[in-house]
Amino acid sequence: MHKNFTNNVKITVAIVLLLISVRQLAAGLVDKQILQRQIFVQDTIPAKKPNVNSPVKKDISDTTNNNNDSVKVAKIDTLLLSKDSLDAPVKYVASDSGVLKLKSREFLLYGKADVKYKDIELEAATIEYNTDKQIAKAYGGLDTSNNPLSKPKLIQGPTTAISDTITFNTKTMKGLTQNTYMKEDEIFVNASVVKKIDSNSFYAYRARFTTCNLDTPHFAIRSRKLKMITNKLAVSGPASPEFEGVPIPIGIPFGIYPLVQGRHSGVLVPAFTVSEDFGFGLEGLGYYKVVNDNWDVTTRANLYSYGGWTLNVAPKYIKRYHYTGSLSITLQNPRTLNRATIAKDQFTTSKSFMINWSHNQDTRARPGTTFGANVQFGSTKFNQTLLNNPYQNYQNQLSSSISYSKNFNNKANLSLNLNHNQNNNTHLVNLNFPTATFSVVTFYPFQKKEKVGTPKWYENIGIGYSGNFSNQISFYDTAGVSFKRLLDTFQYGATHSIPISISLPAIGPVTLSPSVSYEERWFGQKIYRTWDSAKNKLDTSIQKGFYTQRQMSFGIGASTRIFGTFNLNHGETKIRHEMRPSIGLTYKPDFASKYFYTTQVDTFNKVGHTARFSVFDGVIPGGFSEGTFGGISFSLDNLLEMKTKDKKDTSGKATKKIKLLDGFGFSGSYNLVADSFNLSTFNFYARSTLFEKLNITASAVLDPYVVDSFGYRKNVYAWNGPKHNLGTITGGNIAFSTSFKSKTKDGKEGKDKNIPIDPFMTPDEQQRQLQFARANPAEFTDFDIPWTLSLSYSLTFNKQLQVDTKGLYTYRNVIYSSANFNGDFSLTPKWKMGATGYFDFNSGQLQQFSMFITREMHCWQLAINVTPIGLYRSFNFTISPKSGVLRDLRINRSRTFSSY
Repeated sequence: MHKNFTNNVKITVAIVLLLISVRQLAAGLVDKQILQRQIFVQDTIPAKKPNVNSPVKKDISDTTNNNNDSVKVAKIDTLLLSKDSLDAPVKYVASDSGVLKLKSREFLLYGKADVKYKDIELEAATIEYNTDKQIAKAYGGLDTSNNPLSKPKLIQGPTTAISDTITFNTKTMKGLTQNTYMKEDEIFVNASVVKKIDSNSFYAYRARFTTCNLDTPHFAIRSRKLKMITNKLAVSGPASPEFEGVPIPIGIPFGIYPLVQGRHSGVLVPAFTVSEDFGFGLEGLGYYKVVNDNWDVTTRANLYSYGGWTLNVAPKYIKRYHYTGSLSITLQNPRTLNRATIAKDQFTTSKSFMINWSHNQDTRARPGTTFGANVQFGSTKFNQTLLNNPYQNYQNQLSSSISYSKNFNNKANLSLNLNHNQNNNTHLVNLNFPTATFSVVTFYPFQKKEKVGTPKWYENIGIGYSGNFSNQISFYDTAGVSFKRLLDTFQYGATHSIPISISLPAIGPVTLSPSVSYEERWFGQKIYRTWDSAKNKLDTSIQKGFYTQRQMSFGIGASTRIFGTFNLNHGETKIRHEMRPSIGLTYKPDFASKYFYTTQVDTFNKVGHTARFSVFDGVIPGGFSEGTFGGISFSLDNLLEMKTKDKKDTSGKATKKIKLLDGFGFSGSYNLVADSFNLSTFNFYARSTLFEKLNITASAVLDPYVVDSFGYRKNVYAWNGPKHNLGTITGGNIAFSTSFKSKTKDGKEGKDKNIPIDPFMTPDEQQRQLQFARANPAEFTDFDIPWTLSLSYSLTFNKQLQVDTKGLYTYRNVIYSSANFNGDFSLTPKWKMGATGYFDFNSGQLQQFSMFITREMHCWQLAINVTPIGLYRSFNFTISPKSGVLRDLRINRSRTFSSY
């Protein structure tokens, strides 16, 4: 029997009752006569012309109806459903009509039909469902121009399939589709026939596998047979690639494509490289192992044909809301070709290692207690033998820090540190362990527990304490390290400081700050320097023991703030000047002069120059300076701002602030009780961000006394000397940095394209990822910004005491100057090139330079990186899919050449 539904009321009642009855008939629970007797439909609404645009909507799990005026239903209390009944509600809608066939037990939906059952959603022009066989069929339709319309679409979990026809069993979840386009996460599959064998697995015949989301993909992998398991993997038989629909005459006997989401163990595919020093190589070959939810381990190896190798083991651990960290242990055994014309051995071998450890504790884990580590410890020659990493090749400083701190109810703090630093040029390694610091927050012993009225002046007296104990061992990693040598270089020291302060009420705009401090230092050795007249050299001797040195100081300081405004352009532009002067009176008795001595340092004029040394020079924590100081210290800080009308504001009333100088000033002191050199050096500084683009920082040290030809000071002011100047600049630095970028293609301001970083990455891992991005800029290019440019320049100068060719100690000016640049620009909307480099003005050479060119190819990325200047010269060509699923399906060509 066919029944066309003419209105929503009849549709709602009839479909519910008829579907229930069909289920009962299929189970043999009721016969046709009972069905006819139990259903009585009284239509009190005149029939209307069918409206094909009126959708049919119903949830077949709902067997109630509140329209008592038009429908009367006799309820059966003993209704039972058969075992083959659907186990979940079915929701459906159709824009045209719904048809129920009782004889064949079929239900049909016409016109943009949509059915939802559990996690399955089926959309099609026509949907048929056989309640006896529990088989659903879906078909597409044609529009008035005979074009495909409403193709069947099946959505289940992460999988979406569009086909010409769909047939599947709602109980066994088996099915068959024709000409199917299917998407699962980043994977797109087109197959002539797809056979689904269960809810998670299916087979495909004549399949095309790709990660390109276009109707005609740029690339694909074709295979006659393909099996996919949802969220696990895909396996194909013999396969071959095609580009733009053109088959490529190369193939693979089979293919395995992992589809697992999240962390999972697996093999890491290597990249092929060639180096004239190391030979042919495979880089990055390894295995990733997931130990548990909190641990994983990555093992990688680089293998080269000349016999060299590198092994890296990097476990990572994380416990949310507690801690996160990583450990990286790298062993290097490079074997490089000896290209010298006369060489004893054909190859040069060396061994080195590097240990990186990073640990961060969540502040919520143990409030008041912190533990962290950032370790970089290894061989000083490790960075020199790294391939394709120009930034790390020139990293000459390594440092480490492991720290623990404890806060005692905000009254005291304890910190324990293990520090390490080493210089790869001098091969000197310094280890400080442990370094303990204990401090007591300033407390007020005379302050009443309950404040009543105005406090007395002595109630504002505060006392604090800070103590530091440190040890140090130094050695050269090129020399043999023995326990005896470590003991010879071992030294320790301690510092104790007790500051006493008092807060006085302000006198108008002036704030007064009196202070008293006592400091004591402990040493484990003394160093004596004596002149050997027979060999004309300076000898050094060390005397072990326990020694102390003390110092006290008394002072009072005053500070205030002064404001001034200048009007320009009839008040439309205002310049605001803020001055922060401060002055202090300090007295420090001389407790340290007995530890100083004078000795000859060269043979100038057969008498030689002399210099003053302390027995604690070069000893931790360092000695106090000699001489009594009773004088005045002064400083002046300035801030300069401009307020003008905002030209971008259409109302003409808005203003904007522009900082002309973020800060500039000077500081110095004058010793009233010294017998010579009363005036100290002047320290000048300035910092500014001009036009919100150019960052400038500068500082200088001015010596107001005359110096001789060797750089030694004379007790004569420079303005009273023969040159009548303000003095000699003995040191300083200046740095400029700026960056420019064009607007994006849509006309908006360009924003920095951040490198995707896992929020649970350790700082060390983030730094290594940043280094990789710098070494391979072509793979991290933002095509939305047509061009970018970054420039920086720095100059540092100072006077150092050096020995000339005649053995004379002379102060000489030492200047270091360098510039860095980085930029890129778009040749076309799809092509971009850029370069980065470092220029050393001291040597007059470009120390490092690399350039790249990249091509945006929708679902692929082409990158060419060239480093013609550097410790290693290299060339790299890579073309690979952007999708993470096929990240190992790449064409890589690398060449590396040594520059030495």
